[in-house]
Amino acid sequence: MRESVVEKKFAAEVKKRGGLAVKFVSPGFNGVPDRLVLFPGGRLAFVELKAPGKTMRPLQQYRARQLTALGFRVYTVDHTEMIGGILDEIQTT
Repeated sequence: MRESVVEKKFAAEVKKRGGLAVKFVSPGFNGVPDRLVLFPGGRLAFVELKAPGKTMRPLQQYRARQLTALGFRVYTVDHTEMIGGILDEIQTT
């Protein structure tokens, strides 16, 4: 399965739950997660989407640590089976 398939299913599930999965691109600040997930009530998280079995590159790992140190939640999704659990966590914490 390709990363694009995981990303498409992820974005569709966020929309189904009433949220936004905004494609996050930051020129001049490489390595940021793929999506900024926004849910009602001010709930947000950053999500990096990968093909099954793939991991974040070193710069992506560094950016995830930076965002986490600032108090943001950062998730990596590499299987469609992970989507529901991660979205439940974002919506409830």
